[in-house]
Amino acid sequence: METLTKTKWAIDATHTQIEFKVKHLMLTTVTGSFQKYAAEIEADDDTFNRASINFLADVNSISTGNEQRDGHLKSPDFFDAAAFPEIKFTATKFESGKLTGNLTIKDVTKLVTLDVELNGIAKDPWGQTKAGFEITGKISRKEFGLKWNALTEAGGAVVSDEVKIHAQVQLVK
Repeated sequence: METLTKTKWAIDATHTQIEFKVKHLMLTTVTGSFQKYAAEIEADDDTFNRASINFLADVNSISTGNEQRDGHLKSPDFFDAAAFPEIKFTATKFESGKLTGNLTIKDVTKLVTLDVELNGIAKDPWGQTKAGFEITGKISRKEFGLKWNALTEAGGAVVSDEVKIHAQVQLVK
């Protein structure tokens, strides 16, 4: 029986963006990102099908371009960074452009499926092999215990339940 050699990959943080988008007052979209994150990826081949993927984001590194909003997101109203400093994702399946896994936010773990496009694999000018991905998906923040909201005068939500995930990820072999 043939033994497959697993290739280890790491995130190239210089060329990666982990973002989320949420509607505010259902009028505009606020974009946020995580500035500190890590991942362990092992793949059998360059398709990344059946890859082992573990991802962590540091909640305290959240950035929306507004210090006051960032502080509110780190508070118990949302992520509760003091009690739950990391967001975790562990893949259970990666095939045919679909990445399924357990996403843990606060103390809630849910199975989510994200769309993944492998943009290609190339060697950079310094001889390092890189792989590029675009990852998109949607989650319900309330399902993960991020339930804070206020109502407008007309009774509408200040912050939408739907959170769009958008990541541009570059890996290095």
